[in-house]
Amino acid sequence: MFRSVPPATRALILANVLVYLLELYSPEQVLSAFALWPPHTPLFRWWQLVTYAFLHDPGSWMHILFNMFALFMFGRGLEEYWGGRRFLGYYFVCLVFAALTQLAVENAGGAQEPVLGASGAIFGVLLAFAWYFPRARLILIPIPIPMPAWLFVTLYGLLELFFGVTGTMSNVAHFAHLGGMLGGAVCILYWRMRHRFNLR
Repeated sequence: MFRSVPPATRALILANVLVYLLELYSPEQVLSAFALWPPHTPLFRWWQLVTYAFLHDPGSWMHILFNMFALFMFGRGLEEYWGGRRFLGYYFVCLVFAALTQLAVENAGGAQEPVLGASGAIFGVLLAFAWYFPRARLILIPIPIPMPAWLFVTLYGLLELFFGVTGTMSNVAHFAHLGGMLGGAVCILYWRMRHRFNLR
């Protein structure tokens, strides 16, 4: 079944899994070098704006499982619709936007903790899926009620905003999730504007 997954989505999943295995072998070294540390800390490096999105909590396999399952479920459709090159470009735009958004929020609050995980990019993928396939039926766990993708993603985004503003589940980078969605929206709107300009 995995061979049927388009190549870019498959490569992203494999890269995340391989890095996770490396984390299990040497978590402190990997996290100190490649997780996203706040800029005011001595551990911050510019490449962490990308590498953090390939790391996951080495103490919980559920973290990477949920992210890779979402990438598997929603990335396939987008890659088949866009092609691998555009999908990868979109994915990396989302993860960088997610990183910058989270850093801006952490800088305001003086946080010292690193950020890691593909969730910011995954939320960008969710936004794009709802944008291009708004009537696809999805289920928001734990609510066992099918709903259109546009409503699912809208509710999920509002929930993340609520959690971020109220400080609920403070160990989760809610603003990185929102930043990934923002980056996705900016990317899609840019493509649309460029397409309209080229038609004139």
